[in-house]
Amino acid sequence: MNKAFVKESDAADDDVDDLAAPALPVGTKNYMTPAGYAQLDAEFNQLWKVERPKLVETIHWAASNGDRSENGDYIYGKKRLREIDRRIRFLSKRLEHAEVVDPATREDTDQVFFGATVTVADRDGKESTYAIVGVDEADAGRGHIAWISPMARALLKAREGDTVSVQTPDGRREVEIIEVRYVALD
Repeated sequence: MNKAFVKESDAADDDVDDLAAPALPVGTKNYMTPAGYAQLDAEFNQLWKVERPKLVETIHWAASNGDRSENGDYIYGKKRLREIDRRIRFLSKRLEHAEVVDPATREDTDQVFFGATVTVADRDGKESTYAIVGVDEADAGRGHIAWISPMARALLKAREGDTVSVQTPDGRREVEIIEVRYVALD
């Protein structure tokens, strides 16, 4: 089949890094915890040392079979290779510019900084606990929020006993900081 009728092409996809990852504010450092750094580093090594070499081997085998225009292993292998290479470039940049901050080694203070685990209470007395982490390690289900999120921005530099106001999708919300601790995060 003529390549004009096939959606795939040999040209590289747009050089847009992982669109799902939040962008860092201009001029800021890429803060992350040791656990977050280890997670990104493990993914980078898995892609670079395991998945990519296997895929290159498969593509090489598929290319040696002859006609590449109708060779699914070759076409989809090249597409997957571009995806892996894009993710490797993204991870490489994030790791290169990482500023690792270990909350467990931070001196005890009642002020909120990166890496703090903060317990807050709303007006109804409902308590929530948030750990302020890097953008690549945020996981709302576990209570890990990115330091650039609205809640974390409202909490940063506040102290135990302070009441802070944060804009949420449901409107403005005020929370009181009950406890600030610095512990190792997993």
